Amino acid sequence: MMADSQRIVITGVGLAAPGGTSTLAEFRAQVLAGRSGISTLEMRYMGVHPAGLCDFPETKYRKKRDNKRGTRAGCLGVYCAGEALADAGIDFTQYRLDRTGVYMGLTEHGTVETENEVYNISQYNYNVDYWTHHHNPRTVLNNPAGEITMTFGITGPHYSVGAACAAGNAALIQGCQMLRLGEVDMALCGGLSECTGSFGIFASFRAQGALAEHADPTKASRPFDQARNGIVISEGGCVFVLERMDKAVERGAKIYGEIVGYAMNSDARDFVLPYGPRQAECIRLALERAGMTPADIDLVNTHATGTKQGDIEECRAIAEVFAGCENLRVNNTKSIIGHAMGAAGVLELAANLPAFEDGLAHPTINLDELDPECALSGLVSGEAQKLPRAETILNNSFGMVGINSTLIVKRLVAK
Repeated sequence: MMADSQRIVITGVGLAAPGGTSTLAEFRAQVLAGRSGISTLEMRYMGVHPAGLCDFPETKYRKKRDNKRGTRAGCLGVYCAGEALADAGIDFTQYRLDRTGVYMGLTEHGTVETENEVYNISQYNYNVDYWTHHHNPRTVLNNPAGEITMTFGITGPHYSVGAACAAGNAALIQGCQMLRLGEVDMALCGGLSECTGSFGIFASFRAQGALAEHADPTKASRPFDQARNGIVISEGGCVFVLERMDKAVERGAKIYGEIVGYAMNSDARDFVLPYGPRQAECIRLALERAGMTPADIDLVNTHATGTKQGDIEECRAIAEVFAGCENLRVNNTKSIIGHAMGAAGVLELAANLPAFEDGLAHPTINLDELDPECALSGLVSGEAQKLPRAETILNNSFGMVGINSTLIVKRLVAK
């Protein structure tokens, strides 16, 4: 059995989710009720589209002028990190600032700032004298993680993990590895998305035929449904405090769960199209590293985004790996909050973590006519459902250019 000094636990959660929830309790109530967080956004050059937008106290941890100088991703990151530290009861008397790591997952960064600046100089005949001198520090990939360190005085390592829409899971995996290697003693890990600020992201998904449309924005995100027609783009953020088990227990921390297994792999096939067999391999590898069998998993949070082929490929992978697991329940959080890109994996994990306490699987919503190719056994639809057992959660996050990630979290049973 792994020594407690090598076991990694979650002791704090901070988040801002589409629909105006800015605490874990609010977010859990939202997903259990199946209340959509999707509204509409009028996007430059694009018109009005469904989108997931956040509303949170942006000046709780830094002043308005600092938010203005920084980025939207940084603003989300600072708030979520501050909430995670407060939730964990961390005041840096137990940990050193130079032994704390900050690892943030991003799908992309810099697009929003660049688009805004190009638009700004277009109002001045493209005179670059009007280009902001803040552009370079705003667009470097480590910016959101760096904004967190500056706000809280953290002097340990910080960087962003670029892993498409698997980035949230990837950042948690990075934190686990750095803690186990002894590189840091505590880690702030999570994912952030400011994608709703970019017309280019909306336009690209539309060009691919993958941008969701619906007369009612709350019904636009509909993974597994026959009428699904694409992705609802969302902003958001979620940051976790990770600690070694022995230290967390020693200081009497509240423990949400233990990260017991993880895996990442690559499809090595296509820029956009996912590949179920490689996703299945990723899930199996995470199970193997956790020392678990498929029957040990109680709840699977699917990555499914509402694109036809993407949903089908993941369902095939899950059906193959978990064949015969009658007690397994499966849900989808994007149906409620849309696709928060770099923040997707961590927000979806946060949405499901309280299942260890309340024993419930939140529903997949907008599932009016199930696609037969997505007919997974145990799929929770419409209303929250009591889990036969609530000991383990498996969280899938996949992304473009063929990147896959799976994370397994286990409820911690007191000795």
